[in-house]
Amino acid sequence: MSQDPSTRRRIAEKIRKAADQSAPLKAFVGLDGFVDEIIHVVDQRSEVDRFQRIPTIEAFSARIAEASGRSTNMELVTQHIKLGGNGPIMANALASAGVEVNYLGTLGYPEPHPVFQPLLDRAKNVYSVAEPGHTDAYEFQDGKLMMGKLTPLNDICWQKISERMGAPKIAALMASSDLVAFVNWTMLPFMSEVWDRIYQEIVAPSEKVERDKPQRLFFDLCDPQKRSAKDILEALELIERFQSNYSVTLGLNEKECYEIAEVMNIPSEGNTRPALMDLVQRMHAHLHIDTLLVHPVRYAIASNRDEVVSFDGPFIAQPVITTGAGDHFNAGFCLGQLLDFDLTDSLACGVSTSGFYVQSGQSPSMEDLANLLTNWPN
Repeated sequence: MSQDPSTRRRIAEKIRKAADQSAPLKAFVGLDGFVDEIIHVVDQRSEVDRFQRIPTIEAFSARIAEASGRSTNMELVTQHIKLGGNGPIMANALASAGVEVNYLGTLGYPEPHPVFQPLLDRAKNVYSVAEPGHTDAYEFQDGKLMMGKLTPLNDICWQKISERMGAPKIAALMASSDLVAFVNWTMLPFMSEVWDRIYQEIVAPSEKVERDKPQRLFFDLCDPQKRSAKDILEALELIERFQSNYSVTLGLNEKECYEIAEVMNIPSEGNTRPALMDLVQRMHAHLHIDTLLVHPVRYAIASNRDEVVSFDGPFIAQPVITTGAGDHFNAGFCLGQLLDFDLTDSLACGVSTSGFYVQSGQSPSMEDLANLLTNWPN
């Protein structure tokens, strides 16, 4: 279905019509923030301003292995410095698509770091309660290595948030938003505590309000490999708790999917696309949430209990950037949900948002999404 040009044109037309709606969609996103330094590793330098980079993680790994017992010297070249963190990147992408965004996170305190100016310019309000982390993102043709410096994120705890923002403000923003997104659980050591307090102090006591469509709540764990199985299972239980008041989606990349499946004692039957779709369906059967979302590099999968569907992404031969592609996919999928698109069409929004970003280095507008679907890179 995803390769059918008529399907993509139909979805493009739906996006163009949705862009004309008068009332803006509203989102409240948090809770991290990073300064991202995008880096290439030098293989051979020919001139002062020209070099060949190490192309793949495999080649980089081999270079490191050669140094065992001998040491070595490697040159890193910063390509650019940009706003980072799952939350700021996702929020910036939503704002670029026309969503009214309020953001809470670690962008600098008492004043935000200048690298976050694009988000400050696009968002309605930004609330920063701590200093940002720092990521050295080593980018290769076959993936990336994210080297995080996380100490400032220890300040994202419920006490600090309460002191510098206040629970009533968070409650008001959550109540008025069509979408709430809490991302980067892995790198925020007190995130489970924050989720628990938000649920106990804000969500559980609040009265349900009748709405024309459900409020959406999106979670992204963000590479939980370093966290214990006990912590991961507790986080999943917290996520399920919110389903009583929201339509909850959990987003995972392919690596995270296999890690979570292992923690849940659900065996995988191979790494083919049909096997991964089957794994997603079996995982979802054990999770009491509305939607489970998994995005490998070349396609994406979504399950809503009634069905499991997949959609191919556009092929980008020479990516401008890959760091943040997953966060753009999440933003695009959530945009589709907010527009009441079905699973397939929401996946199309996700892969198109990610594809546009990887191709151009920019977050797309809704018109950009429609144009990409109409002029699909092959």
